[in-house]
Amino acid sequence: MPKVNRRDFMRLMGLGTIGGAVFMSSGASAMPGKKETGDFYFLQLTDTHWGFSDPKVNPDFKGTLLKAVRQVNALKLQPDFIMFTGDLTHTTEDAAERKRRLLEFREVIKHLKVKRLMFIPGEHDASLDNGAVFKEVFGPTHYSFEHRGVHFLALDNVSDPSGSLGEAQLNWLGGELKKLDADARIVVFTHRPLFDLYPQWEWATPDGAKALELLAPFNNVTVFYGHIHQINAHVTGRIQHFSSKGLMYPLPAPGSQPKRAPVPWNPAIPYRGMGFRQVQTDLKDGEYVITETPLHRG
Repeated sequence: MPKVNRRDFMRLMGLGTIGGAVFMSSGASAMPGKKETGDFYFLQLTDTHWGFSDPKVNPDFKGTLLKAVRQVNALKLQPDFIMFTGDLTHTTEDAAERKRRLLEFREVIKHLKVKRLMFIPGEHDASLDNGAVFKEVFGPTHYSFEHRGVHFLALDNVSDPSGSLGEAQLNWLGGELKKLDADARIVVFTHRPLFDLYPQWEWATPDGAKALELLAPFNNVTVFYGHIHQINAHVTGRIQHFSSKGLMYPLPAPGSQPKRAPVPWNPAIPYRGMGFRQVQTDLKDGEYVITETPLHRG
């Protein structure tokens, strides 16, 4: 029987404006005295931008997040947990308003049936105060946890206004990885991409290469991020990177226009760019190949 690796167990499927649903198998069912393992799935939601208000970009700016909550609650099989990968709120220089938006966002998502919710900030939430208000409302901006045999790492590459992880966090990451063997199943969450997707639009992490160097020795690493409001699949060495569509508005393809700006709302195709996403594994010529198909629906 072939050795199980990331390609064997991963399937992602985006639902409506939700972003990505990640299906995983971490091995056999739990045995007495051992950590719980087995199949599960989680949802990634990203870039909700609560507080955004431009009807030319999204006339339903007050309702999109509520629709996502209803869609998640309508799932017959509820996910084990939901990870929000940043830009929960839209930027404001007013610290009191920033806190108000974060608290309002928290109230909206309390209606989710899934009660295990986790968060990392985006630059809209945290770059103007080094994450101070975000930490007050949601807690640490980087952390790790285990779930059914998979090691999850949540990183903060936004609280530093430069978008860097910083030496302290890189040292923490190195310490976390020292606890794991080379075949450990590792999932990393970030807001910005760890690789240089398009630095001209700040679609990069200045010291992301150092994090990838720490992750490079491991055989089963997948990174999920937000920030770019669109689907992108990328590989660095053995590490696969997947972005998810945002909940408030799409952004143009990297470098496709002079300036980064939200794609205007098209009433003929409402919610385009916030539609469905499916990535699944297929066995071809003895290898599992991940394919991705975006589907746009109103």
